[in-house]
Amino acid sequence: MRVALLAALLLGAAAPTFAQDGPAPSPAPTAAGGLSLEQLAMMERVSDPRLSPDGRRVLYHVRTTDWDGNRGVGELWMIDGDSAPRRLTVSDGGAGNGRWSADGRAVYFLSGRGGSSQVWRTDADGQAATQVTTSPVDVAGFRVSPSGDALVLVLPGFIECAELACTRDRLRARATRTATVQAYDRLPLRPWDSWNDGRRNHLFVQALNGSGLADGAPRPLTPGLDADVPSRPLGGEGEYVISPDGRHVVFSTQTQGRTEVFTNNSDLHRVAVAGGAPVNLTPGNAAPDFAPAVSPDGRRLAWLAGRRENVGGDQARVMVAAVDGSEARVLVGDWDRGPASLAWRSDGRALYATAADNGQQKLFQIDARTGQVEALTDRGVVSGFDETDGRLVMAWDASDRPTQILERGRPLTDHNAALLAGTALSKPELFTFAGWNGHPVQGWVYKPVSFVEGRTYPVAHLIHGGPKSPWTDGWGYRWNPQTYAAAGFGVVMINFHGSPGFGQAFTDAINDHWGDRPLEDLQKGFEAALAANPWMDRDRACALGASYGGYMVNMIAGRAHAPYRCLVNHAGIFDVGMLMNAMDIGNFIHEFGGPSWERAELYAAMSPNTYVAAWEKPMLVLHGSRDFRVPVEQGLATFSALQRQGVPSRFVHVPDENHWILKPQNWVAWQREILDWTAAHTVPR
Repeated sequence: MRVALLAALLLGAAAPTFAQDGPAPSPAPTAAGGLSLEQLAMMERVSDPRLSPDGRRVLYHVRTTDWDGNRGVGELWMIDGDSAPRRLTVSDGGAGNGRWSADGRAVYFLSGRGGSSQVWRTDADGQAATQVTTSPVDVAGFRVSPSGDALVLVLPGFIECAELACTRDRLRARATRTATVQAYDRLPLRPWDSWNDGRRNHLFVQALNGSGLADGAPRPLTPGLDADVPSRPLGGEGEYVISPDGRHVVFSTQTQGRTEVFTNNSDLHRVAVAGGAPVNLTPGNAAPDFAPAVSPDGRRLAWLAGRRENVGGDQARVMVAAVDGSEARVLVGDWDRGPASLAWRSDGRALYATAADNGQQKLFQIDARTGQVEALTDRGVVSGFDETDGRLVMAWDASDRPTQILERGRPLTDHNAALLAGTALSKPELFTFAGWNGHPVQGWVYKPVSFVEGRTYPVAHLIHGGPKSPWTDGWGYRWNPQTYAAAGFGVVMINFHGSPGFGQAFTDAINDHWGDRPLEDLQKGFEAALAANPWMDRDRACALGASYGGYMVNMIAGRAHAPYRCLVNHAGIFDVGMLMNAMDIGNFIHEFGGPSWERAELYAAMSPNTYVAAWEKPMLVLHGSRDFRVPVEQGLATFSALQRQGVPSRFVHVPDENHWILKPQNWVAWQREILDWTAAHTVPR
C-alpha cells in the first residue's frame, strides 16, 4: 500500500483519485502519541465570551463538528458563578452570536432552525427558544440596544428596494430564471467566495415589545446608502456600536461608490436611531477609521485611525473625541504596534485593545487620559474578551493549549480535556537570528513528539500567509504545527520581514519586496534552525505554505530550492500581475506601489512565473475553486508549469471550498494529502 502510494505521488496517476466518504472518526492520538488530524477536526472550538450585565455569568460560543453533515455547528455555553460550564439546551437547533439582554434576564442569539437566519431569545437558563424576528431576508448580525427596547440588525438587501420583501421577491424571481447571464458595471465582482448579486449590508432598527419580541417591521437606519455596514466579505460586529442611551449608532463604512474597491479608506458615521441622515465624523482622514467604541457615560468616542491609505499592515492610532466627533485627539500615536480591536473599560477610565506583539497576540490596557499602554497578557493569543465592573474574562490559547475561557489567568473552562487525554503536544522553542539587513528576526522550532535524543528527524518548514499575518504562539485549525510534530517532523516557522508585531519599519520592509527580503529571512532562519538543532536532518526537509506562503514556495522553487526535497503550495500565486487584476481586493496593488502596467519590471522580478525554468523539486499544489482571493487559475498555472517540465507534481482540487478549507471531511482529506506527500518525499535514502 505504501509503495503504491509513493509510486503514485512520484510518477503521477493516470486518472484522478477522489477522497472517500467515511464514518465519523474516532478521535485518538497518532501512533506516536501526538495530535491526530481527526482529533483536531473534532475539537470543540471556544470563543466569544460575554459577561452578563451584573458580571456574574459568562456566556460563550462553542463550535462543534457534525461529521456526517460535513459542517460546524454553533452552541451556547454558560458559566454561572462557581458552577461548572453548561451547554444551553437551546443549542440543539444551532445557536450563535449569543448576547445578553439589557437587564441580564434573557439571551438573544442567531439561529437558522426555522429555515432562515433569525434572532431568537431564551431566558438565562437556556431551556426554551422563542423566535424574535421574522425578517423576509436572513439576519446577518445584530446588537442589543443598551436601552433594552430595540435591536440593531444587519440585513442584506438591494438599495433600490424600499421594503425587505422586495429583496426577497427579487431573489426568488432570479432563482426561477432559465437564463443565467449576468452583467456588471462596476467592481467588486467576486467578494471572497461568491459573485456579487447587488445586495448591500445595511443597518435596521427592530423595536421590541415588553416581552422582548419584535414589535412591527424593522426600520432602515441607512436607506439608500451605496455602501456596506458592516463591510464585506469578512466584516463584523466591531464595525458598528450603539450609544449607552440607545439613541445613536456609530458605524464604519466606505462611501466612495464606484471607486470604493480601489481604496481602503473608511469613515465613522453617526446616525440617530429615531431617523435622519448619517453624519461623517472623520472626513479628513483618507486612511481607514474603524473599531468605534462609545464610552460608558456616552460622552466620548474612541476608534482606530489608519495613518496611510492603502498600506497593508499600517499601524493605527488610537483616537478619542467627543461623541459627536468634535475635539478629536490622538490618544496613542507612538506605540509601535498595530491594535486590531478596541473597547472601553466599564469605568470609562481605560480602553482595552488586542495587538500582535513579538509573536503573541496580547490584550493591552490603555489609560484614557494619558494614553499609557500596559500589556495584560504575556504568552499566547487573546481572541476575545469582555469586562464588567472589574471582572475581565477572555478567550485565550497557545500553540500547545487550545482555546479556553480565562479570568485573569485562571481557566474557567476545560473543553477538549477528554479528547486530548494521553496526547503529547510539542512545546514551542523560540529563537532569533540575523535576517535581511542584519535585523533580528524571530523563529519557532517544534520537536517531533516522538523525539529521542541522538536520532535525526525530517523537517517541515511552514511559511505563513498574509503576507502581513504573523505566526503567533497560538492554536490553529488550518495550519497547526502539532499535527506535523505528531507525524514525526520537526517544525520550523519564521516571522520574516513583513510580519506585524515587530514594529512598523519591520512590517513595511516587505513593500515592493515580496520575493527577496522575506526569502532571505526564510533561508537564513532555516539554516539557523538547522545549526542549532543537530537532530534536524537537512536532507529530509520540505517547505510548505498557503496563500502568500504558497507564493513563497513557488519563489523557493525557482530561486532557492535547496535544501528541500519537496514543496507544498496551497492557494499560492504563480503570476503576481494577473493576481492583482483578478483577485477580489482592488487596492492590494499597493503592495507593489501601483498596477502591473505601471511597474512591470518590479512585478516581473517578484513574480514566480519568471523563474519557472529553474523548477525541479517535487511540488504538491492544492486549490479551492471558490477561492476568489487567489483564484484557482493560479494553482492550475503552477501545476501546468510543473507538468510541462516533467517535475513530479500532484494537483489537489477542492471544488466547494474558498481560500480556506472549512468542511470537516474536506479538511481531513486535504491535510492527509499534505502529510502523505511530505512523508513520501522525506523517507531516508
